[in-house]
Amino acid sequence: MRRLLDPNLIGSPEELREIFLSAEENPFIRYRRLFHSYWTARSAGLSDSDYQAMVRRLDEAIAGVEGKGMRETPFQAVASLGEEVGLAPPGAPWIKDETGNVAGSHKARHLVGVMLWLEVARRSAIESGAGWIQPRLSIASCGNAALAAAVVAKAAEQPLDVFVPPDADAAVLELLGQYGARITSCPREETEGEGDPCYRRFREAVAEGALPFTCQGSENGLTIEGGETLVWEMVSVLLQQDQSLDHLVVQVGGGALASSCIQAFREAWTMGLVERLPRIHTVQTEGAFPLRRAWDRLAGRILRRCGENGAGILDDTGRLAAAEWIHRRAPDEIVTQELCYAATHRSEFMWPWEEEPKSLALGILDDETYDWLAVVEGMLTTGGVPVVTSESVLQKANDLARSKTDLEVDPTGSAGLAGARELGRLGALGAKDRVAVLFTGVSR
Repeated sequence: MRRLLDPNLIGSPEELREIFLSAEENPFIRYRRLFHSYWTARSAGLSDSDYQAMVRRLDEAIAGVEGKGMRETPFQAVASLGEEVGLAPPGAPWIKDETGNVAGSHKARHLVGVMLWLEVARRSAIESGAGWIQPRLSIASCGNAALAAAVVAKAAEQPLDVFVPPDADAAVLELLGQYGARITSCPREETEGEGDPCYRRFREAVAEGALPFTCQGSENGLTIEGGETLVWEMVSVLLQQDQSLDHLVVQVGGGALASSCIQAFREAWTMGLVERLPRIHTVQTEGAFPLRRAWDRLAGRILRRCGENGAGILDDTGRLAAAEWIHRRAPDEIVTQELCYAATHRSEFMWPWEEEPKSLALGILDDETYDWLAVVEGMLTTGGVPVVTSESVLQKANDLARSKTDLEVDPTGSAGLAGARELGRLGALGAKDRVAVLFTGVSR
């Protein structure tokens, strides 16, 4: 599911720049005119000031739970990591640091976006006389997403069910309990079907009437909007400094973060705020890489349709060459047709990882990349590639991230740096390219 954004409704080119260059620190206030919930609220009779007041009330409640509300997070070049990703001095990767965000990761962005929509829906239902029955919220997660959901749900005084694996972090489980979440541990059973048992329990709860309060765009498309604020903040900084990006490297589990980044950059380009789209690259681990498997199959089909050797995608070098050929030479019509085929034949491209995923980057060990189609499309249309890293590369990247910055980022959070180092090793990054990496979660 993808929303359609009308820049003319939001404002003139000058007004759009004013939005992105605003000094407002709360992204859900600054970029409010880009939210579906905002325009729904306005059509229901709420004024702009009413909507802002609603956002600020939720933000104050979140701060009451967490000690801080939603604020813009840092995005800046880190010179000490330049040579580590193959950039020539004084080149440096730009780091978007989410370790200091609410609940210690980017996940709260997604869920605040959903909660704002719920508040608009609740108010509209009550004011229309239809009444409102509060649904239980539900999420499947091994850590950061569950914690963010619990913080936002407690702030909004709404009930939450969390489905977690038996080996979920004890500190996270303790916090979930303190925030009032109802926790269900979901062990893997040999007699059960394929895929993540937490996700299956979550789907069962939704089928019984729970509302998907989740960071999976395939379950709740509204979660993508909140995630877009991360890139909108990046675009604001780029505008301030009159800069642009050549590459964005995003770690992928379920895929909502990458999907949000792709959509946000695409919309920023449509609005004339960036002169070009960066190449979007993704990172998964050797423990489970269903996204690369899907990319390989779809890219192979496109190459064969174009009369090229679709069997040439056998290694990282072949993928880089295939990505460049498709980006520069494949007819748009063929790419669109193959994307449509993939959308209607999902099981040929995306299915659960056959073995239980294992990695030190726990947060990207989803059995499936649920938002896979949007992410594969984003890579194909920008010339990006799916990178798979080893455990040693992930560990080295985390060691570098922690030793060369003052950030307590965890291995999942620094996986994007691992991917950037692999891309640099493969020669995919120009020595003077501007590369962005996301540090998505704090070490606990």
